[in-house]
Amino acid sequence: MAYINAFILENAMALRLSFFLGIFVLIALWEVRKPKRLLQIKKSIRWFNNLSLIALNSSVLHLLFPATAIGIAVFANEQGWGFFNYYDAPIILSLLVSLIALDFIIYFQHVMFHSVPVLWRLHQVHHADLDYDVTTGTRFHPVEMILSMLIKAISIMLLGAPVIAVILFEIILNAAAMFNHGNIHISKKYDRLLRWLIVTPDMHRIHHSANDDETNSNFGFNLPWWDRLFGTYLENPKKDHRDMLIGLCEYRDTQQTTWLNGILSMPFKQKVTDHFFDRHDCCK
Repeated sequence: MAYINAFILENAMALRLSFFLGIFVLIALWEVRKPKRLLQIKKSIRWFNNLSLIALNSSVLHLLFPATAIGIAVFANEQGWGFFNYYDAPIILSLLVSLIALDFIIYFQHVMFHSVPVLWRLHQVHHADLDYDVTTGTRFHPVEMILSMLIKAISIMLLGAPVIAVILFEIILNAAAMFNHGNIHISKKYDRLLRWLIVTPDMHRIHHSANDDETNSNFGFNLPWWDRLFGTYLENPKKDHRDMLIGLCEYRDTQQTTWLNGILSMPFKQKVTDHFFDRHDCCK
């Protein structure tokens, strides 16, 4: 087992990067072939800044958490920490439960980042993008990424999630984020069917609407069941997907929402009491 864990750790980065690049290219080509919406901001400018933010976040996380989530799972496994390392459960059961539990934790974390004022200030960086495409899926403030990593690490250790479950979860997390943020057209027929299994772009795009009641819906990133179960599911936006306003009403200046310096300074531009549930729907 120690040899297998060492092999996984040695190749985890290459594995995740391969999946990330492959899925990114696939969604990007799909966006060119069958886009859902016309983009408002010049694509080269948005992509340069969003991808620069992604590169910055990757560097910060690698510096602060060199072990990564997979390394944490390996360490917890070796130390016998967590539920599934304490109780001997079939690997299939521990794998499925870990994947579902981690998915729910991400859903709950997402709701929390909307409802706690200081966390919303960080999370609004993700919502302030004036367009919606594959690069929006991984556009987060570095501090939010650090907090998210801490939550993920604690969850993995408490669960004692199998290493393979964490590898799959990390790949699914990135793949789902790029897919459901894709500016891609899927027919309504297939979208309705897919929504019972996975969060689709049309489902999650509503969450990026500038209207408050729409932003406060469809928090799921991969499994769509949590929104239905906890009453945060919204089937359709008030306007057509092609006409709905994307972003935040209070942030419409491209210098603030698109360029890296504006994105990084955004959380420090508001009062700490300002958060999602206190916002006025200025887009109505």
